[in-house]
Amino acid sequence: MSLGEGMTPLIHCDTLGSEIGLPNLYLKDEGIIPSGTFKSRGAAVGVSRAKELGVKALAMPTNGNAGAAWAIYCAKAGIKAYIVMPVDAPAITRNECAIAGAQFYLVNGLISDAGKIVGRAVAKHGWMDASTLKEPYRIEGKKTMGLEIAEQMNWEVPDVILYPTGGGVGLIGIYKALKELQAIGWIGEKMPRLVAVQAAGCAPIVKAYAEKKPASEFWNNASTVAFGITVPKALGDFLVLEAVYNTGGCAVAVSDEEILRAQAEIAAKEGLFICPEGAATLSAAKKLLADGWIKPHEKVVMLNTGTGLKYPDTVRVEVPTLEPDEDIPVA
Repeated sequence: MSLGEGMTPLIHCDTLGSEIGLPNLYLKDEGIIPSGTFKSRGAAVGVSRAKELGVKALAMPTNGNAGAAWAIYCAKAGIKAYIVMPVDAPAITRNECAIAGAQFYLVNGLISDAGKIVGRAVAKHGWMDASTLKEPYRIEGKKTMGLEIAEQMNWEVPDVILYPTGGGVGLIGIYKALKELQAIGWIGEKMPRLVAVQAAGCAPIVKAYAEKKPASEFWNNASTVAFGITVPKALGDFLVLEAVYNTGGCAVAVSDEEILRAQAEIAAKEGLFICPEGAATLSAAKKLLADGWIKPHEKVVMLNTGTGLKYPDTVRVEVPTLEPDEDIPVA
């Protein structure tokens, strides 16, 4: 069940990279595929398998983008989708679910609350549970990001991959892809250092990493402009941390202010309007470069998980209005 997802560009951010001291800085841009986010990869595989198995209805909690992606693929497949997302989810993702014909609901709470509602519905009605890591197919779609990065870099993996981490399935999938490529001999023994990037207002993985724990604790009062990574307790947190530990990676938190500055900076320097989650990886790269954890010569890949067009509220500008007889002032 495909809508044309996959093989997104790996863009050399040469202008920005040179300015910040990372000439080998790249961005994998997932904002150009159906639904405008990397969630289409997991939905393509998950919905295809559900269709193959004869599933008639599925349910899932979401912060917005996953629900939007699964809603449009379910529309293509003729599967009824029950989607529950927080009331504060971005309006555009809500509209995507609605226009695709999903049975769509908001919850006055966080994604963890949406998950409890979905869990009760699945138990009561026997629907397929499409929650993160509650079925094995979404991750198989997400891992294609790792396969593509390796192919796009001529099977010589980068030194560092920074990933905006909420549920973390993308990071888990990339790690799985690279391990499988090693097993079949398509890449060598070198493994990129995987970095889980979170917002300071919701950083359970970062806290667990700092304390060298195998799993995270629930993060109370989670809040950030990067709504897609507002996950107070990821079901697969132990797998995210395993990938980070096993690759010599790390976990980094950045502030909302840093995220918004990075979003504007990469748009102005590289012409890329990326989502705040993706922008968080630039803030993290700068921080790790300043700390000496990333070296100036290293090849660094940032994952942008979606288009900035889905987050219009992150851009606030005052635009001057001209009268018909006024001229454009010279800046």
